[in-house]
Amino acid sequence: MPKARTLSSDELQVVLDYIATQKHAARNRCALLMTHWAGMRVGETAALTIADVLDATGKVRSQIYLTPDKTKGKHARTVFINSRLQTEIAEYLKTLNITSRDHALFYTQKCPKRGFTSNTMANHFKAIYLKAGIDGCSSHSGRRSFATTISARGVSVRVLMRALGHRQLSSTMEYVDASDLMLQNAVELA
Repeated sequence: MPKARTLSSDELQVVLDYIATQKHAARNRCALLMTHWAGMRVGETAALTIADVLDATGKVRSQIYLTPDKTKGKHARTVFINSRLQTEIAEYLKTLNITSRDHALFYTQKCPKRGFTSNTMANHFKAIYLKAGIDGCSSHSGRRSFATTISARGVSVRVLMRALGHRQLSSTMEYVDASDLMLQNAVELA
C-alpha cells in the first residue's frame, strides 16, 4: 500500500478553499487542520471532546492531553497546539451550540453527542481530498505533511518523534518526505 501523499501549503489551501464551499465547513476545516497543524492521528481527532480542548475557564488549551483510550498503542500523550490552531478551534467552537463539555468536538448529524468514529472520519477526509482534486491522499496525509513540514524547518528528530507520539524512531522516519526543496537546501550547506 503506498504512503499517504504529503501536501504543500498551496495544496492544503486548495483543500481548505474547497471545504469553505461545503456544508459543515467550520467543522471539516478544524478537524482537518488538527492533523495538518498538530500532527494528530485521525482516530485521536475523532475521539476529542469539547472538554479536551477547553480549560475550566472556557479558553482553548495550548496542550491537549490524550488519555490512553484515545491513542494508538494505548499510550497517553500530550499534543501541543500552536496559536494558529488555537484560533481555528476557537472560531469553530463559536459555531456550535455547546450543550455539554463531554460531547464530541466534531459532531455528526447522525450522532452529535458521540461524533465521528475513526473510520468514518478517515473516509470523510479521503473524500474531501478527492473532491478538492488532490489525489493520493488519505487520513494520514495531514500527519505526514505535519512531519515533513516541521522536519524541513530543522526540528530535531527526537522532538518530531515526541510531537507525533511515536515510541520508535523508525516509525517517525516513515512519516518524513524529502522534497526537492529540502534536498536543494541540504546541498547548499556543503
